[in-house]
Amino acid sequence: MSSPFCSIAFAAVLVMFAGVSPCLDAADSPRKILFLGNSITKHGPKAEIDWTGNWGMAASGEGKDYVHLVVAALAKSSGKTPEVLVKNIADFERAYAGYDFAAKQKEAIDFKADLIILAIGENVPVLKSDAEKKDFEAAVTGLLTTLKGDRAPVFLVRSGFWANAEKDAALRAACTTVGGTFVDIGHLGKDEANYARAERDFKHAGVARHPGDKGMAAIAGAIVGALALKNP
Repeated sequence: MSSPFCSIAFAAVLVMFAGVSPCLDAADSPRKILFLGNSITKHGPKAEIDWTGNWGMAASGEGKDYVHLVVAALAKSSGKTPEVLVKNIADFERAYAGYDFAAKQKEAIDFKADLIILAIGENVPVLKSDAEKKDFEAAVTGLLTTLKGDRAPVFLVRSGFWANAEKDAALRAACTTVGGTFVDIGHLGKDEANYARAERDFKHAGVARHPGDKGMAAIAGAIVGALALKNP
């Protein structure tokens, strides 16, 4: 069954990578997009690490993070900007066992997005056993299932920017369970040019270790490309 907005996603790829501006019906585009992630998705100002932005760390500006690049590509294709909700759920990554989805993610659930992009894993503690892997997989599946409810949103789950076989396998399995599309971006973290520290100097090594403008653009390209390939 075709995605309700696969054509708009494919057009977005053309916009981003070929400079083409296709004419598409805005009704085909996602109306509501939910981004759930960590600091790569959104991080507010924090003086102690010398970070002053309120967008994806460590893009040089709001419009340079992967969230805004994805939204801009889809909006340019359709001529209509979707309603967007961006949430940092690092608390889920760090303490997913027994996580109260309904209470802690009420805003995300009530938003009723028709496209849900999950970008987590980097803050999840090392999964040292098969039991821990299964627990994390079950928690991610529970999160996605709760967000789905009785609807049929399109799910896209990406791997970690800093590749980790155990975490990424759990994310992939949870994505498969809900019928989503998994995007492996682990190769991006192996290229030093994709790090913010390759673009400019930072006082805090943790901030510098995040994707820079080039890395953010690569993440956005992978996401938009995956949406296009889902059902072209």
